[in-house]
Amino acid sequence: MIEYNGYTGVFEFDPSIDAFHGRVVGLQDVVTFQGRSLEELRREMAESVEDYLELCAEAGKDPDKPYRGEFLVRTTPEVHRAAAVNAEAAGMSLNAWVETAITTAAKERTGSAKSSRRSSNKSGPRRRRNPGQRSRG
Repeated sequence: MIEYNGYTGVFEFDPSIDAFHGRVVGLQDVVTFQGRSLEELRREMAESVEDYLELCAEAGKDPDKPYRGEFLVRTTPEVHRAAAVNAEAAGMSLNAWVETAITTAAKERTGSAKSSRRSSNKSGPRRRRNPGQRSRG
């Protein structure tokens, strides 16, 4: 993964063009780039993002934001209950507990997730579970 101006790009090698092909993730619009080296990929991604922002401005359209920091998670009532119980036992809100669980999982997966801005208890969830949806109320 590479980043530019808050946007994240992923890429893979395409043997048919003997180069890496990438795309910016987290957008409804399609923004792609390619290059033969990491340096070229970074430069081409930056150029593609700048072209995208310029095209949006010319069209009078707000560019897609990569992420806004909120989403709905659907799960079973049993998982929701287990997450809520674990959050309360840890002295955390359900949102803070879920954010901690997601941050931990993202760091394990990518090694690059930023730490939580809201969590007051840094110890995280007590057990590894599939966190539940946002609390009601």
